[in-house]
Amino acid sequence: MKQLQASLVTLEALTPAVYRVELELAERIQFAGGQYLQVVMGDNDKRPFSIASCPGETDLVELHIGATPDNGYAMEVIEALQQQGELLVELPLGDASYRADSERPLILIAGGTGFSYTWSILQAHLASASERPVTLYWGGRRPEDLYLDAELQELAAEHSQLSYRPVVEEAEAGWHGAIGLVHHTVMVEQPEFAKADVYVAGRFEMVRVIRDDFNARGLPLDNLYGDALAFI
Repeated sequence: MKQLQASLVTLEALTPAVYRVELELAERIQFAGGQYLQVVMGDNDKRPFSIASCPGETDLVELHIGATPDNGYAMEVIEALQQQGELLVELPLGDASYRADSERPLILIAGGTGFSYTWSILQAHLASASERPVTLYWGGRRPEDLYLDAELQELAAEHSQLSYRPVVEEAEAGWHGAIGLVHHTVMVEQPEFAKADVYVAGRFEMVRVIRDDFNARGLPLDNLYGDALAFI
């Protein structure tokens, strides 16, 4: 892990509540799919965000930050970038990264901007020589919350080993994905999930429920990955 200065390259709104941030680091770093960085706001105030970029050695990293006026934790980071154009960050961090040496299928489960964690892992997997099947489940409240939905549909059409399954709680007629809670959809559609590597990211409450429900249905905890698991 290193502490580096990071300069703002891109700050754009993907939705009214989600920002895509690109940061240029003071030096190149090597990171694995699924790792994260911490924004250093103070000596005792470090805020973690998953790295959404394709893993490798780079001096440019991408983040997807969910920030609204009532969420000071994230909005203060966005405001610091807008006002100062730079941040102090620590990276890379996290042990729940992509297991390239596994032979099991992958199931990626994301809630909201937890997608950035699974997106980095998915890019790592597709860039590898592995033909292991990978299924991405991305859950949100409404279709417009899934800000890379069209791109993921195209990616799934290009890669035979990739299945993409969007899940929302509310949708109008004609919605192309599932309706409900994302982990319920996984349990219905993936009866063999206990034999897969399952990567999960989202709100702590969601991750806790997935851990408990999946483990009760046969998934070994050693096959479940997510940095939130260390805190719940």
